[in-house]
Amino acid sequence: MRWIKVKDYEELSEKAAEILMKQLESKPDSVIGLATGGTPIGMYRQLVSRFKREEISFARVTAFNLDEYIGLGKEQPESFYSYMEHHFFGHVDIPVASRHIPDGMAENLEGACEAYESSIEASGGIDLQVVGIGQNGHIGFNEPGTSFQSRTHVTELSASTRRANAKYFDVKEMPEQAITMGLQTIMKARSIVLLAYGHEKRDALAQLRTGKITGSFPASCLHEHPNVTVLYGEESEGEG
Repeated sequence: MRWIKVKDYEELSEKAAEILMKQLESKPDSVIGLATGGTPIGMYRQLVSRFKREEISFARVTAFNLDEYIGLGKEQPESFYSYMEHHFFGHVDIPVASRHIPDGMAENLEGACEAYESSIEASGGIDLQVVGIGQNGHIGFNEPGTSFQSRTHVTELSASTRRANAKYFDVKEMPEQAITMGLQTIMKARSIVLLAYGHEKRDALAQLRTGKITGSFPASCLHEHPNVTVLYGEESEGEG
């Protein structure tokens, strides 16, 4: 596990974008796993800017998102589908057919999970997976206690996760479930980049640094992966 401390959010975003660009330079038809939330927004902004300057093309890329809320349609602004369209997909040349996000409105959720897993496998597997980390150590929406052998599945969101994400919602409408790639799915990626920024991630990162692998802290499974980069930092005084 390689740890890289950044001086500010801009540097984190630039370094994350550079890692992804290098991946595409070496393999233009890469399969990339993408994350949502506040932290990756700067990375997407950087990638969109570089695309507009014609420094990079995503035309041969296949993308798989980590997760989606159950019960939110694509048109709802809180959905991760809307997030990705707003911050990334709507501004670059990834073919629509190559953009994959779990279907939180599927009538058969178990079938949707199996189909998503099959699509990842049919693509040849994920080359580079971007993840964040929750205050309770979740990656994707794999909450504490999730099996390290889990594949794409339906998960109940913990109280702490719902509190952390409530700022994006009318609290009354905050979903209680999501579809997420499983820990085994994430760990099959050939390389993983974990993005963490802000004081609220300090305790989770400290626990990750201990190297202790435990089901009560899902991100600890990353210690068993041979190619993980952690980009992290905290706000300076007056920032944010």
